[in-house]
Amino acid sequence: MIETLDGIFETVNYKQSTTLKLYDNIEYEDYPKHWHPALEIVMPIENGYKMFFPNSEVELREEDICIICPGCVHSIVAPTTGRRIIFQANTGELRFMKEIEVLISFMSPYTVITPEKFPTIHSKVVELLIDIKEEYMRGEAYSEVGIYSKLLNMFALIGRNYSEVKKNTAEYDLTVKGEYATKFMDICDYIASHCAEDLKLDDVAAMSGFSKFYFERLFKQFTGTSFYKYVNQKRIAKAQNLLVEPGHSVTDVALSCGFMSISSFIRMFKLQKGCTPTEFKSMYWSCDKMEENDA
Repeated sequence: MIETLDGIFETVNYKQSTTLKLYDNIEYEDYPKHWHPALEIVMPIENGYKMFFPNSEVELREEDICIICPGCVHSIVAPTTGRRIIFQANTGELRFMKEIEVLISFMSPYTVITPEKFPTIHSKVVELLIDIKEEYMRGEAYSEVGIYSKLLNMFALIGRNYSEVKKNTAEYDLTVKGEYATKFMDICDYIASHCAEDLKLDDVAAMSGFSKFYFERLFKQFTGTSFYKYVNQKRIAKAQNLLVEPGHSVTDVALSCGFMSISSFIRMFKLQKGCTPTEFKSMYWSCDKMEENDA
């Protein structure tokens, strides 16, 4: 259930003294279009679940797992009967780890873990999510530590097996997963740190030591998206963080994040987030003000 929704911004009401929230949900309730800063994991236990994203929709079967990355706009249509686990966690403090930052970029805006796509890890991820639910419900001392350790274990499984779904494609190159993995992780880290600059494919390819053509092909295999789309994802993520800080106008944020025009910034932001930067900013601050008044 959504407890606090302002516009399309959901404030996650975490369990007291934690940055975690979990629902063992049996209610028939449709969730309107919304987003939140927390990572969300949804798994139907009985009956299916239908999820909608800006450019796609997903039908979850029992024990299919949908991981929704922070800031992803989505809505949900529930069946008349059923049960599902809905788990939300603040992963902001975990993203100092380069591998977590890169993995969330890989999974963005969402990833669905099914037996068909992830046959070697699906059952393990299901087991970890059930363990998280049980630990959350018990509420014992250090349960938050235990839950985050299981979440990190889940991330490690997904990260190590992320390229499995691409092995069957004719273009898949095992070197991307093997000897070049560290190199491309460093490249992704560099892009995240320098996304506000005028990054050019030729220059970053030269830094990697590959030809432009080979770099572009390997980069897409490693990240699941093109070089320029990845750069724009990082720019929008940076813009999102700046928009919620006081004193930053939309124009300032656009220029600070590497966009050459306001129109291109607005277009890209709306494409990725489902709302304009101004709408995003006003929704966040109106919600923040409401929380202050309640306090």
